Amino acid sequence: MLCGGRKSYFAAAVCIITLTSMVTLSYLRLQRLSHLPKIIQEGSRCRGRITSSTITALKDNRTFIIAPYFDDRESKVTRVIGIVHHEDVKELYCWFCCQPHGKIYVSKAKIDVHSDRFGFPYGAADIVCLEPENCDPTHVSIHQFPHGNIDQLPRFEIKNRKAETFSVDFTVCISAMFGNYNNVLQFIQSVEMYKILGAQKVVIYKNNCSHLMEKVLKFYVEEGTVEVIPWPINSHLKVSSKWHFSMDAKDIGYYGQITALNDCIYRNMQKSKFVVLNDADEIILPCKHPDWKTMMHNLQEQNPGTGIFLFENHIFPETVSTDAFNISTWNTVPGVNILQHVHREPDRKDVINPRKMIVDPRKVLQTSVHSVLQSYGNSVNVPMDVALIYHCRAPLQGNLPRESLIRDTMLWRYNSSLITNVNKVLNQTVL
Repeated sequence: MLCGGRKSYFAAAVCIITLTSMVTLSYLRLQRLSHLPKIIQEGSRCRGRITSSTITALKDNRTFIIAPYFDDRESKVTRVIGIVHHEDVKELYCWFCCQPHGKIYVSKAKIDVHSDRFGFPYGAADIVCLEPENCDPTHVSIHQFPHGNIDQLPRFEIKNRKAETFSVDFTVCISAMFGNYNNVLQFIQSVEMYKILGAQKVVIYKNNCSHLMEKVLKFYVEEGTVEVIPWPINSHLKVSSKWHFSMDAKDIGYYGQITALNDCIYRNMQKSKFVVLNDADEIILPCKHPDWKTMMHNLQEQNPGTGIFLFENHIFPETVSTDAFNISTWNTVPGVNILQHVHREPDRKDVINPRKMIVDPRKVLQTSVHSVLQSYGNSVNVPMDVALIYHCRAPLQGNLPRESLIRDTMLWRYNSSLITNVNKVLNQTVL
């Protein structure tokens, strides 16, 4: 009797599991079907104004489009990088116009708000739409509804449609430049260090900066080193210069930095072998290798299958300086002279140092500031004896006496090249 009972329970359990699996599969199939592109119009011509704005508000004023990118790493989709209100935006649709036959397809979007909003109501989002199978659309419009008139809607060019060969090894992404930024000397020193270490491109998401800084950016743009992406986010949202909502109850944190970083990864996905994610006052400084290329080759050999490399941040307080490299012509330039700051703070007890990253952009789906949220590759924490982030800024441990700081002159290995290169830029821009 007991055995028979056990068999009955087992059979019932099998039935329940089978039924649940069937219901789940049916639900997933229906979900996928609901997101498949549907033809709603034929024989049309593609209408709507093509926009080149970096941030475009939809009519709901709850959705802001940055840029769409073709992404075929899992399936053939258009992935739109955007900013949305995490509660108010429920449905969005991609309207694709396929030429030359003029069929208009509509796909229901999957709206994936990134998990790291840090309490702010608006956050970075991936708006992902399946593309029509028999069409490679060049542009897309985003609408709140699957029907209606889209003649007045902005159309966005879908980037990364054509495969490219890498034009650079390293691209540095810096976001966002705001607060009338005027740390001119340190910015020039950082860019010249990036170039010495192997970067060929520096992308700046610029909200605003000083007139002098504008001159420096113009020089670097004309040189071909810097690409400036306009970032007028405060024209659309109430922005905070803090990272958490509890510190400053605005719409979005830190000038939408996380959205800019994600856009920078996709923008350079087919152009750059690696993307470096750090701020303008940070330099990923190799300790065992002369440059990033040698370091990354070694790290990839040691960590096969890894796409994300995380480097530990160390503070070199700008309040503690040496008399070395007191270059008189530099004293008239606003900003910090990093060569005079070679004392770093010791680790704080029970505090984990934040990290910044060098990533293979093709292995990243979503990134935050200090880690990647979704990726195809493994992540590895790079040991401090291989490289660290030289971060020259206001101290975090301001009460420490000078003798408690650690003298670290690793930066001085590059002093000769750095001084020569900085002088060349200053002579053509500031002096």
